[in-house]
Amino acid sequence: MNASDRTPADLLRSALAADPGRPLVTFYDDATGERVELSVATFANWVAKTANLLQGDLGAEPGDRLALLLPAHWQTAVWLLACASVGVVAEVGGDPADADLVVSGPDTLEEAAACPGERVALALRPLGGRFPQPPAGFADYAVEVPGQGDRFAPFVPVDPEGPGLVVGGEELSYAGILGRARKDAAQLGLEPGSRLLSGLGFDTWEGLSAGLFAALVAGGSVVLCRHLDRLPAEDLDRRTDAERITHAVR
Repeated sequence: MNASDRTPADLLRSALAADPGRPLVTFYDDATGERVELSVATFANWVAKTANLLQGDLGAEPGDRLALLLPAHWQTAVWLLACASVGVVAEVGGDPADADLVVSGPDTLEEAAACPGERVALALRPLGGRFPQPPAGFADYAVEVPGQGDRFAPFVPVDPEGPGLVVGGEELSYAGILGRARKDAAQLGLEPGSRLLSGLGFDTWEGLSAGLFAALVAGGSVVLCRHLDRLPAEDLDRRTDAERITHAVR
């Protein structure tokens, strides 16, 4: 983290400049056996493409509210950083009827259809696969994002003190996200190179911090595990060794 970093997007740019090849997010889904590892460079590329989709095709502007109806997943982490890149407020589990845009997983499409604005759906299939049949009234993320540009520049500079995230009924500015994440990283003892395993959901600040922001602010990486309760203890021990886990929250 550089002293000049004031938003999550700033943190990602600093990480990209420092060591683009190191792992940043490793994702496991213990219900499907999926494993995905994204380096800083690969993650940043997904963020840039998603931010271009958000700002360009979807017409999102700073201050717009996006209802984020996604579980703990590597693609959710991408959307959180894309929103921060544009200046869009990510409302985790927000009410689609009151949002300017909605991003939904496959299990919340009926709820998400209440959004009066743009609607994006994610199949959450392995390797970022698309829906076999696109859901009516939604843009399929896996169809729309590949053709987006690999570099992103916001039309309007993002205000670090502006609203950035709503989770658990609490609103945080972008600078506030970094402040909270910095404290969490210190409490966990994270440092550059730390590998943090998280089995928490993304519906609380604690889950978002452990699954993304604390590792990012510390210069570490995260091993994000969905459905970790389905993994036998001996397999978790093997994963801890194989992934060189230094810290765990679950």
